[in-house]
Amino acid sequence: MNPHTHFLEPDASTHSHAPVGSASDLIGRAEALAPALRERAAETERLRQPPEATRHDVVRTGIHRLFQPARYGGAEAPFRAAVEVLTAVGRACGSTAWVVVQNIAHNSMLAQWPQAAQDDVWGANPAALLSGILIPGIGKARRVENGYVLSGRWPFVSGVSLADWVLFTAFTPGPDGKEEDRHFILPRSDYQILDTWHAMGLKGSASHDVVVDEVFVPEHRTTTIEAMRGREARYPGEPVVFRSPLYAMFGVFIGSSALGIAEGGVHSYVEQARTRISRASVRPVSDFNTQHVKVAEALAAIKAARLLLYGVCDQMTEIIASGRMPTLEERARCRAEATFAGQLSTRAVNVVWDAVGGSGIYDANPLSRYFRDMSAANRHITQNWDVNASTHGRVVLGLPIDNPAL
Repeated sequence: MNPHTHFLEPDASTHSHAPVGSASDLIGRAEALAPALRERAAETERLRQPPEATRHDVVRTGIHRLFQPARYGGAEAPFRAAVEVLTAVGRACGSTAWVVVQNIAHNSMLAQWPQAAQDDVWGANPAALLSGILIPGIGKARRVENGYVLSGRWPFVSGVSLADWVLFTAFTPGPDGKEEDRHFILPRSDYQILDTWHAMGLKGSASHDVVVDEVFVPEHRTTTIEAMRGREARYPGEPVVFRSPLYAMFGVFIGSSALGIAEGGVHSYVEQARTRISRASVRPVSDFNTQHVKVAEALAAIKAARLLLYGVCDQMTEIIASGRMPTLEERARCRAEATFAGQLSTRAVNVVWDAVGGSGIYDANPLSRYFRDMSAANRHITQNWDVNASTHGRVVLGLPIDNPAL
């Protein structure tokens, strides 16, 4: 299959603005979908993107529409729902989770854009799949009448082969003469996908490079990074997710995918260890005390990771629901704690990887895929402990914050 293929919508009913369901509905659909995603995991790796059947299932179930406004049929779900959906998908297939997290996260961002942009994207197709790349330093945009002209080449645009729209970031001169980090959203016809994603992990995530060459973007399809930093409610009862600082929460979404990978890897190992016989001693592996310790450590790590992610979700929800914006320390803390959850997930996979022995290195062993996927996931900027811990620590110690997105 050509990785650049853009699948047509498989079912005209997906264009309906009828409600996609509640958060619990979408969580249930994600869990029900997991067995099929697990069966397609090898195919997903081979194609270097989720197969058409998976794209159809995501659109059909609407699991990517957790944070879409209700006026387009979205669920307007609480943050915790993303943890549940993404871990369910990640347990089955890490690459698919990596694509779905882009769909969910960029839907949440678009919900904070001007409604004219939302109408462009969701008006005709509320089930549209979104991807994006939040690296402004490699794009350039110049202001022209009624909008901007955007150019650049961006790597790591996960899920781009399946996306209907992509969100880009670039620097452009701001109103005060200083460079401004501006966000742009473009339809599939306005960018070129380069076949670059040949990677050791998350092989099926279609994280190709994308080129934009002198494309006009109307004013209403752009916004600044300030719009993503949170704001007061525009109307009574506006959902928390639509007024939260999304860069502070982005690590929760990525971390939930990583947690799903970890849970899948640990489960795979436990199932193998229960029946495996050691070739050296001809004893059941489950008899060895060292195995007991490693299983307990891995399970404790993934439980702690889940509790941390829940805690960040609940903390941000409580702050925004109280009617105030989080402080810089609270923003940095949310990012750091989500990152530490990812570190715990990585630890869980590494523990069982060390325990599995030589049988784990075969491609036929699912644990090999979970290990490779986690190794790749851990390289995402939101999972970089040194970067995100340093930001939190310096703010606690009274120094200026070093992450302007927060």
